[in-house]
Amino acid sequence: MRRRNQLGNFSKDPCLTMHQPWASLLVNGIKRIEGRSWPSPVKGRLWIHAASKVPDTATIKAMENFYREIYALDGMTDLHFPEHYPVSRLIGCVEIVGCLRREELASWKAVPEGVRLEALTDFCWLCEQPQILLDPLKMRGDQGVYNLERKIIEAAVSGLLPVESPCSMKFPLPCTENHNSLGPGSLHLDKSENEALGAEKPSNLIAAIIGAQAAATQFSKKSTKPLKGTSVDNNMINNELVDKLKNTSVEEGRGKAAVEIDSKRNAEGKSIVDAEKQKQLGPKTWRKLDQHSAGSSL
Repeated sequence: MRRRNQLGNFSKDPCLTMHQPWASLLVNGIKRIEGRSWPSPVKGRLWIHAASKVPDTATIKAMENFYREIYALDGMTDLHFPEHYPVSRLIGCVEIVGCLRREELASWKAVPEGVRLEALTDFCWLCEQPQILLDPLKMRGDQGVYNLERKIIEAAVSGLLPVESPCSMKFPLPCTENHNSLGPGSLHLDKSENEALGAEKPSNLIAAIIGAQAAATQFSKKSTKPLKGTSVDNNMINNELVDKLKNTSVEEGRGKAAVEIDSKRNAEGKSIVDAEKQKQLGPKTWRKLDQHSAGSSL
């Protein structure tokens, strides 16, 4: 079976398991950025395996609409999406040419605006040269980046087909003499460009971004964690959290109030009983009882 390399020293056959429809969108050249919360541990070919969860129609539509909108910004309106989204299969590969932080990609003027809008996660893996398998191979995936078995590679390589698409991206190198120059922290951030990116966007584009981020949250381990970069989405999630907190506070308040009322009633009842005892026993005996009660409570 495959074995994860915990040290990050991967062989030339690393693989990443992804959910659909993101996996097929990547190997078909439509998705150009693979977003993660951690930087890419590999450089070069990365095999893509589609996870076992069958994507629902709403998720597929949300992601196709997202890419349709961001490509339209660069004048591309004739997109051809995959007809099928296979699961539990090795479906193709891409070339990882670099990895940038989100803010770096979002302000990178050297790439189209649509690519910059794919900067939705902390780290952005830059993907080129997509290839698909004519006959996807059925196999089980794993977490993180892992190595494929040799026999799987031998069966897959012969079935690879390069994707010929106008969507294909070629990322420029900051230093043409250094093929490893596209790394986190390698680009100079342009604050003016960041401000421009934060300007108001068309409503259809905003809706597409929100839809894409909402589709991705279904696989988040912490579904209540607000997504970065979309204020509307954050507000929606925060409102839900506020409502939950309000309900909790109300219930806690009711419980606390009930306890206080019961305590007050008990105190009042005790005061009445104590007053009757004081009348019956007299002031000296009452002082002795009061001292005994205080000592036992301490």
